[in-house]
Amino acid sequence: MNSRLFLSTLVLFVVAFSSAVACAADWPQFLGPARNGTSTETGLLDEIPESGPQELWRVSGGVGMSAVAVADGLAVTCWNDRRKQWLVALDAETGKTVWQTPLGDVYENAMGDGPRATPTLHDGIVYMYTGDGILCAADQKSGEIVWQVDTMELFNAEPSDYGMSSSPLVVQGQVVVHVGAADATIAAFDSKSGKPTWKAGRGPAGYSSPTLLHIDKKEQVVSITGDEAVGIDPSMGETLWSYPFKTDYACNTATPIAVNGDVFISSGENHGCVMLDIKPNNGAYEATERWASLNSKSVMRNEWQTSVVKEGFLYGFDNVGAAGPVTHLSCIDVETGKPVWQQKRFGKGNLVLADGKLWITTIEGELVLVKATPEKFEELGRAKLFGKTRQSLSIANGRGYIRDDDEVVCFKLK
Repeated sequence: MNSRLFLSTLVLFVVAFSSAVACAADWPQFLGPARNGTSTETGLLDEIPESGPQELWRVSGGVGMSAVAVADGLAVTCWNDRRKQWLVALDAETGKTVWQTPLGDVYENAMGDGPRATPTLHDGIVYMYTGDGILCAADQKSGEIVWQVDTMELFNAEPSDYGMSSSPLVVQGQVVVHVGAADATIAAFDSKSGKPTWKAGRGPAGYSSPTLLHIDKKEQVVSITGDEAVGIDPSMGETLWSYPFKTDYACNTATPIAVNGDVFISSGENHGCVMLDIKPNNGAYEATERWASLNSKSVMRNEWQTSVVKEGFLYGFDNVGAAGPVTHLSCIDVETGKPVWQQKRFGKGNLVLADGKLWITTIEGELVLVKATPEKFEELGRAKLFGKTRQSLSIANGRGYIRDDDEVVCFKLK
């Protein structure tokens, strides 16, 4: 093979390989592939014009707080409609409904109606947790129910005051959710049959979702329940460590995230945040504070938003007071917990990290782009594109997916 032919072949291979990688950039669960609000996609927009990014489709939806999970050509979410909670699969390219499956009676709550959790797509199955605690598994191609479990009845529990909000975590052939029973704060179920495999903890479920972190080279299910942070061995359900983190009304909602081998937890209601150092201790583990910033002077009080981390800095929403209207967008140093910059009264919203930028969806329906840099707050544009929402943007294959209580919208981000 001559050098020119070899070079041409190499270029074609690189292009094909890059295309294959791009097509694999799904967002199959709550907060993305690693459940940390971070996408590995690059080449995304560097600014947002006043008219917004190119809209690819917009379809009617329903009421709820479930975000959009994207995998294998489907965009899946859950909402209230026609007096039922519906699991709905849309074609990710066109927005056309592929299937819709009723999961139970409509969920209504004084703090907002509709299911709270986000579906998880894994190995051809969609897992969903309804607002009243029904854990379901549906065939990804047809929407047909494979199994479902009433976790409240099974464990003699009562739904959390503001609804069951735990997005299912699939790990080692099991599905893990928060239940909040007297002897089962967290429970795991066989992913194929729905049969319970283990339970852990005693106390309120809270409103956070479990995540899978590697601590001391060991897989651990890490959760913030209504009154503590815990690390659990996913194979047996053994509690490896715990750290008290009691918040008013059991309102721990943000998901724990890994930061350089540590675990960052945060809560609103003027509670604050802690960077936990998890170390082996005589065959067990011990959670100690690397640093803590608590109460009304805290540097980061995540209400229902999970912060993101990039190159030694955390970016997130600092909510002032007991679910009050004042919210700052903040950047803090992960090593010290010291504030770096703060955009005061930015407003409530949610964010994810992709291509070195914060993709922010505000509760008022704006998409805002902010450069993820510790140097200063630098906004790269904003546009009003959807209705009021608490959901974060799901970024998959160069597209952004967001929903409110009326519609699901898809934008081109490349």
